[in-house]
Amino acid sequence: MTTTTSQAHTIDAAGLPIGRVASQAAKALMGKLHASYTPNIRSDVKVTVKNASKMFAPEKKRTGKIYTTYSGYPGGLKKESLAHLNERKGHGEAIRRAVRKMLPRNTMLTARLKNLIVTD
Repeated sequence: MTTTTSQAHTIDAAGLPIGRVASQAAKALMGKLHASYTPNIRSDVKVTVKNASKMFAPEKKRTGKIYTTYSGYPGGLKKESLAHLNERKGHGEAIRRAVRKMLPRNTMLTARLKNLIVTD
């Protein structure tokens, strides 16, 4: 039986692009920043991302980055730009979506995402 202690990481997103912040958060959530990393054991790491509203995003990315969702019904394809997503759900939602896509798709995904805290 392996026990893990709870650790906390804080990432300051001010002036950083969304990909840099998301990759740092994904690495920390997987536990790869610690020597006791084991792929099949979920680490208890809490990651806090501060200053999400001060994150660097050029105008081309704000208007050109498109998030696509499909409901499964005919005509259910919805597209939304990064700027529209930020005003609708806040700046933290883009970081959450980027981190979700960077984490492995297994049974630990939802538990890891619960340990991600994004503050504007």
